[in-house]
Amino acid sequence: MPLHTLSPNKPAKSVVAPKSVKERALHALLFELIGVLMFAPGLAWVLGQSIGKMGAMTVMISTVAMLWNMVFNAGFDRLRARFGFAMSLKARALHAISFEVGLVFMVVPMVAWWLSVSLLEAFVLDIGLLLLFLPYTMLFNMAYDHVRERVITRPRHCAADR
Repeated sequence: MPLHTLSPNKPAKSVVAPKSVKERALHALLFELIGVLMFAPGLAWVLGQSIGKMGAMTVMISTVAMLWNMVFNAGFDRLRARFGFAMSLKARALHAISFEVGLVFMVVPMVAWWLSVSLLEAFVLDIGLLLLFLPYTMLFNMAYDHVRERVITRPRHCAADR
């Protein structure tokens, strides 16, 4: 299935190939696993906390983020399908910012509780994490979409064709 359609009267429009719940779970799991491996050790070092305590907090945040990722991306894909916009750089930036802002509201109270800090301190910490994860969110999703498009559009060969 081609992911782009052309019409003489309209600009190229991206067609959203539907994602199964299984694929959404894989996407969220890959996103969180790579993010945790990239950022958790530095977070423990910067905050002067044990890797165990920070690891547990990271798993909690990651679990919330994975669930939010699946819900948010399902909704975003519905908006894309309804309004037919392509994933331009502007749309990707809006996607990443919207995702992270929603996550802030869910994570800040949990971090404040876990680290025994004020909501303001947890918010400042979360802003730091957001500044790390915002570019990561954009880059990860661009890479994922690129790989996904290649997998979806590659010719299917059956064993009988060999």
